[in-house]
Amino acid sequence: MKKQLENQINLLQNIIKNTYLHITVASIIEVLSDILSRGLPLLVFGNGGSAADALHKSGELVGKFYENRIALNVACLNSKAIIMTAWANDFNYDSVFDFQVQANGVKGGFVWGISTSGNSKSVIRGLQAAQVMGMKTIGMRGNIGGLIQKYSNFLIDVPSSETPRIQELQIPIYHYICQGIEKNLSPNLSN
Repeated sequence: MKKQLENQINLLQNIIKNTYLHITVASIIEVLSDILSRGLPLLVFGNGGSAADALHKSGELVGKFYENRIALNVACLNSKAIIMTAWANDFNYDSVFDFQVQANGVKGGFVWGISTSGNSKSVIRGLQAAQVMGMKTIGMRGNIGGLIQKYSNFLIDVPSSETPRIQELQIPIYHYICQGIEKNLSPNLSN
């Protein structure tokens, strides 16, 4: 356990030193604060553990992170189990997010796709659908690479190629983003 925790500390120190990541995250906070303050949607999705992370971050933004405030227009496309399973059964799983983006997206809004490998077909297709609709995209992955970069206006890379470490490193980043959005919007969105 000690060795694993030391490894995680080293990976977090790499994030602390990554100036490009800090600039990217600051930009994401600003653009999401802007679109959410105008009532435009943020659609979030991923598969497996990334689906759980998508649910987690959307819950922080719809409800509250630290501050009591009105809900923000954030939807986790993974939470629509009946739609996803029916679509996967009748068509195919690779398109479960792109059709939901088409149904729920709005030009000027954002989508946030999470894929630890950067190659999840359903996540890539969701990002592609958003760009066709005039939405901006955020991709989140490990440093493995993958096609997600091609379809992301903003890309968050974390410094690991191991799925569990990628997921662990993403949590403090999206918590920071949630906190930054809430800090930007709370004076304007109080109950």
